Amino acid sequence: MTLHLSEEDVGALFSPADAVAAIEACFERMAHGTVENRPRYRLGLEEGTLAVIAAADLELGFAGSTAYAAFRSGVRYAVLLFRADRPELAAVIDADTLGRLRTGAASGVAAKYLARSGATTLGIIGCGRQADSQVECIRAAVPTIAQVVAFCRTPESLHEFCARTGAEAGESHRDPAAQEIVVTATTSPDPVLRGEWLNPGALVCAIGANDGKRRELDNVVLERATFVCCDSVEDAKLESADLIEPVEAGVLDWLEVYELQDVVAGEVPGRESDDDIVVFKSNGLAAWDVAAGAAVLERARAAGRGTDL
Repeated sequence: MTLHLSEEDVGALFSPADAVAAIEACFERMAHGTVENRPRYRLGLEEGTLAVIAAADLELGFAGSTAYAAFRSGVRYAVLLFRADRPELAAVIDADTLGRLRTGAASGVAAKYLARSGATTLGIIGCGRQADSQVECIRAAVPTIAQVVAFCRTPESLHEFCARTGAEAGESHRDPAAQEIVVTATTSPDPVLRGEWLNPGALVCAIGANDGKRRELDNVVLERATFVCCDSVEDAKLESADLIEPVEAGVLDWLEVYELQDVVAGEVPGRESDDDIVVFKSNGLAAWDVAAGAAVLERARAAGRGTDL
């Protein structure tokens, strides 16, 4: 029987800490080689876009695809979760909440493994729909975080974000950029973070640009970075202008770009010094949706939530 899980079901069943645990385990399975991801592709719609990603996680026992239709008026997300060992559609999941949590959780995992030891400050540039879960998940992954500093261009949005999350309002982009962990979560077509603003030891999690045309980081961020990683080099070569353009400019080489799964698995060291500047470029993987969807489905079955289809 296929189970439909609503946004309300996901929100009730899946916490930021749950999401971090699910995505960390997903990175471990990716390092084992039992996960296959397919990069995002997009189809043009009338004044909108349909995007699709897919993955098979044989160790977990599930496969699935995530599709979302994006328009100026809004975005609708859905995950189809299949059993990996038989022709069964296990769940159809409304995936706005799920998507925000898994993206935040990936940054949380990056912060757990790549932030300097005992990091206490988090800065976030952008106060949109992804920003809340970034703060929640990084706090869950790095319990030493004691201060959050935020900035976005719209004063009303900044005030509301700070009221929701307990963040302090910065006066400019420079204020969040000065923290130990710095997240960029914007829709800006041009860089919002300049390398000269970063302090030694900063971890940068860039999550907002994934279409190959927009950048959140300037070249100086990459010039100063001693370690650069992403969620998938294959995907990054297709849609990470934050890495593509520095490589084309000779600032970076693809051989210097690692995958976070290798850090989680202990195959590469990542940060080697408290003064290192480290970059994690996140595009979003279907494997995360499969892992998060499977975790929510398990909780839903145990709690008797969801609607049979």
